[in-house]
Amino acid sequence: MATIFSKIINREIPADIVYETENVLAFRDINPQAPVHILIIPKIEIPSAREINGKEHGQLLGEMFDVANEIAKKEGIFEEGFRLVFNSGPNAGQEVYHIHMHLLGGRKFKWPPG
Repeated sequence: MATIFSKIINREIPADIVYETENVLAFRDINPQAPVHILIIPKIEIPSAREINGKEHGQLLGEMFDVANEIAKKEGIFEEGFRLVFNSGPNAGQEVYHIHMHLLGGRKFKWPPG
């Protein structure tokens, strides 16, 4: 079943895309939790972090982190700090079952979250 993220990748529904590579797409969250809230997704469908295999997905995950750092620089939050989050499963708040990294910044965060 196609997720909303698959539809964004396929340009079936619009998104505010801020960065794209051959393997990764990044766009602004429609319900931002910080002044900067961008979702970074792989263009292949992986339901959640529970399905990640380091040998198979290590390069893709590395690229997602590279994209996060590049966007943080462009958004002006690299030096002050930012948060990267993967939610995995319902108790963690995952709503879309296509793995995605949240890049959050532009304000001070508290710990522990949620």
